[in-house]
Formats: sequence, structure tokens, C-alpha cells
Amino acid sequence: MTTRKVAATQFKAECLRLIDEIGASGESLTITRHGKPVAMLSPIPEAAPAGLIGARRGRVARYVDPFAPATRAEDWAATT
Repeated sequence: MTTRKVAATQFKAECLRLIDEIGASGESLTITRHGKPVAMLSPIPEAAPAGLIGARRGRVARYVDPFAPATRAEDWAATT
């Protein structure tokens, strides 16, 4: 991954265009003030898609009886 340097004044003037370029190229950008690096802007790496097994791990708040039916039989009684 390469890093490009840009002065803070140029970054301020061309911020949105530079952000679009970073997203497209994957290149990091070092922002300088008076020739000294003050900030670094880099693209966020794409997250790998979660697999089906274990994807919900840690997200179930609680369960009382995991083997009980999802609904009660009374809820499904037909009305005439």
C-alpha cells in the first residue's frame, strides 16, 4: 500500500474528490501542515462476509427453553 502526501490547504479544497480517489485506489493519504505529517487518511478494508455457522454467536439476548415451540397452540386456534 502506497502513501501519497497532500498539504492541508489542498486537502481542504479538494476533500471530497480526494476521498473518492482513496476509496477507488486503496491508496493512503498523508495530510501535512508546513511539511510535517499531521494526519493520515486510508480506506477501510472490506470486511469478509460472515459464514453461516456461528454468524449469530453472541447476539441472542436470552432464551428460556430452546426446545419449546416458537408459539403457543392457542395462538393458532382457528376462529369460526
